[in-house]
This record gives sequence, structure tokens and C-alpha cells, in this order.
Amino acid sequence: MRVAAIQALEHHLPERRLTNDELAELYPDWSAQKIFDKTGIRERRVVAPDEFASDLGTAAAEKLLARSGMDRSSIDLLVYCTQSPDYFLPTTACILQERLGLPTTTAAFDYNLGCSAFPYGLAMIRGLIETGAASTALLVMAETYSRFIHPMDKSVRTLFGDAASAVLVTATEREAPTLGPFVLGTDGKGANNLIVKRGGIRQPIGTEPLVETTDKSGNVRTEANLYMNGPAILEFTIRRIPAVFKELLARAEVTLSDVRWVIMHQANEYMLRYLQKKIGIPDDKYDLLLTLGFGVGYSWGANLIRWSPDS
Repeated sequence: MRVAAIQALEHHLPERRLTNDELAELYPDWSAQKIFDKTGIRERRVVAPDEFASDLGTAAAEKLLARSGMDRSSIDLLVYCTQSPDYFLPTTACILQERLGLPTTTAAFDYNLGCSAFPYGLAMIRGLIETGAASTALLVMAETYSRFIHPMDKSVRTLFGDAASAVLVTATEREAPTLGPFVLGTDGKGANNLIVKRGGIRQPIGTEPLVETTDKSGNVRTEANLYMNGPAILEFTIRRIPAVFKELLARAEVTLSDVRWVIMHQANEYMLRYLQKKIGIPDDKYDLLLTLGFGVGYSWGANLIRWSPDS
């Protein structure tokens, strides 16, 4: 049967490293060790002033094409995910198509998601490949949240960095699907808990002055900066995500002991360790991969990937 399968993956990071030691100098009540204890993160990468998400995405895709040896002329689908587009329009995927030298027969489009981007992207590409609309797809995801973060907001600056990834997915013949099943969901009631309020069409920058506010924890931001309600997101995660995990296993008709790797999006170590304990995931896992992303939106997505050496 015709199925979609992952053939190669790559990533690209900007050169600039923002370490906990640097952040501790800005936040006197937090030491570098305290930041690590709270987040599980020692450093994060951030873009240079003249570097943008599309640049990271292009670099990741170029690495992928070089390593895989894939003929660019065979790529007939380019899917790009970002919440940091170069422009409102045109679609950044169109810009990437030209930069990467892909043929004009390549279908290209953007989608806008954050934490759940990877499962959603794979789900769309699987559908297009397995219905015959595409044969060779490039999924590129790139983000530069550092551009939205106020330098004195430790609630988000200690967590978020900038990066890009690229995934090559092709049509192949297998006895069973390699991607899926998928569990996707949305709860828009949580939209205001992780948001950049100003800068879009509804609340553009420039109509009113941006005012800096300081919350009770000493975090500074304006409405053009990223705001995160950490406690609300933690509550959502605890309430919703274990059920998503169990639903995915049930749809796939497998048990946790069948899964080799559980790969969650990098929220913070506390949250991931909590989920690990809640769900009962041992430290050493066995050729099923389970990916799980959840957060901004609220949006969530989970899927199983059947990995094999010849993928």
C-alpha cells in the first residue's frame, strides 16, 4: 500500500547562545542554577538582529537536502510552519521555494501553530501523500520567539529560544502506515494564556503607545511582547494531556511497553517530568516513536511513528 514515511530529519540553530549565567546577571533574585532547576535548560539559541525564521528554515532545509541527496526537482510539496513570518503576505513558503531552488510544480503553503506544530504537519503531509496529491514533501518549521520577548520577562526568556527543523517525507510501499494514528485537538478558551496581543490586524502596533507593565513577580512586558500564564498552562497540561496520550495508544491498539521513544515538545523539565510520572513512562523506552506537542492555542497533537532502519 502507498504510505507516507519519514526519510530524513535535520535542524539548524543560530550561533548566538544565551546562557543562564547571562540571564542571572539581569535577574538578581535568580541564579544560573535556579534557572536550570526550574526549567532544565542551561542555554538557549537566539537569532542575530539581521537573522529571521525563514533564514533558519532555509539553512535546515539545505542541510537536509545535502545529507539526504534528494533531487530538488522531485520535491512536489513544501509545507512551512512558523508564528514568525517574514510578512503578513506573501506566504513565506513561496519565498522558501525560490530560495531552495525547488521547481515551480512544487505546492507550497504556510500554517501557523506553535507547540503542536509537528504532529499537525505530519498529519497534513500524510493525507496529501496517501491520497496521491504529492509524492515527496519537505516539512520545514522555524521560530524566532526571541523577537517577541521583553528582555526583563524571566517567565518566558528563560524558556524560549530560536531554531528550525526540516523533515523529508516521501511516498513508499509498506504493508501498513508508518505515520499515525493522530490525536489532534483544540480548546480556544486558553488562547489568551499564551499570546502576543499587539502586532496583528485586530490590535496593530502604532495605533496606541506601547506601555510597559510589571507583574507581581517583577516580569516586564508590553502588549507587543509574548505573555504566558504559566499556572494556567500547567493546569491545562495536567488536565488534558495524559488523556490525549492514552487516546493515542488506544487508537493505535498498542500499549506503552510497545513504544520505544516518547518525544514531547520542550516545555520545561518540571512539566515533562510530571507528565512522565502521571502517565507512567519509564526512563528507558523500546520501533514505535510517540510525539506529543501541546500549548499555545490551546492546541495539541500527538502521533505514532513506526520507524525502521530503511525509512
